[in-house]
Amino acid sequence: MTTTTVTPDKKKRTLSLGLDPHLQRLVFMLAALLLLFAIMKTDAFTRVSTWQAMGVAFPEFGLMALGVMLTMITGGIDLSSVGIANMTAIASATVMLSIAPSGAADGQQATAVLVGIVLSIVLGTLAGAFNGFLVAKVKIPAILVTLGTLELFTGIAIVITAGKPLSGLPPAYSALLGGKILRIPMPLIIFVVVALIIGFILTKMAFGKKLYMIGSNATAAKFSGLNSVSLLVRTYALSGLCAGVAGLVMMANYNSAKADYGVAYTLLTVLIVVLGGVDPNGGSGRLIGVIMAIAVLQILQSGLNTFPQVSNFYLPLIWGAVLLVVISTGNVGNGFLARFRKKG
Repeated sequence: MTTTTVTPDKKKRTLSLGLDPHLQRLVFMLAALLLLFAIMKTDAFTRVSTWQAMGVAFPEFGLMALGVMLTMITGGIDLSSVGIANMTAIASATVMLSIAPSGAADGQQATAVLVGIVLSIVLGTLAGAFNGFLVAKVKIPAILVTLGTLELFTGIAIVITAGKPLSGLPPAYSALLGGKILRIPMPLIIFVVVALIIGFILTKMAFGKKLYMIGSNATAAKFSGLNSVSLLVRTYALSGLCAGVAGLVMMANYNSAKADYGVAYTLLTVLIVVLGGVDPNGGSGRLIGVIMAIAVLQILQSGLNTFPQVSNFYLPLIWGAVLLVVISTGNVGNGFLARFRKKG
């Protein structure tokens, strides 16, 4: 008769139910926040309208965070998402208003909406590919490239609009992207579709596996025959595409486009990705962790909004403090700090 000895390590892995430390932390945070706000603000937090409002709000920065996640898996970063989103939204709004001015027929509105959506997605993809070219071919550090293009794209948006909002969009646009299907907000549906596509890319396609390889060891990936330039350009193009879709969602939520919408999202998207367990050094990270981080921060923000004495102006302070705590603790923080110690 043979006996099986369960070692402490095996027992620990069994009890963890397959959750890595980052996911365990996020599950705990999510449960704690839900319990806290459900007790303290039962009426506000149990309304269907509250959850619908969350479903409208978080896809704006959630879509950008998905793009940032892809770039961070490769060992890079994309700080230009907000600039791309606003620039593409303004370009899209300008075209829609020219095709279908106020009082336009339904056919004109449908054409304007279709052209506007396609334009935003194409421009976002091209802007992201431009980032990728500068990172992969010109060899400029991603943080410097995307910080510079954030200002570049924002500047283009300001020049086009003179800093003023573009409003009066065709009603068909708000009806399409700002509506609901079975009481589910359209922005939430868009986010789920994009997240599923990215999840498929990362887990089922060779392209996704190559992203992890180049993030783990770019030199080894190059010698194994991977075309790192092409991979990085396509990765940043995907990030730009996500930002372009986020711009469409913001435009539907505000029924206008402006150069400074979502200025706090640059920090927030980085916080989401790091909190979700993506290693800033590259090579590791899971989509489920990023989605859970989005949920945690949205519930925290919505919960704080139920307290009149807590101003929205405190949110950037809170996000910055949380980011510092996250990168200063755990494996992600250690890797992030080690990266800059080596450079120093």
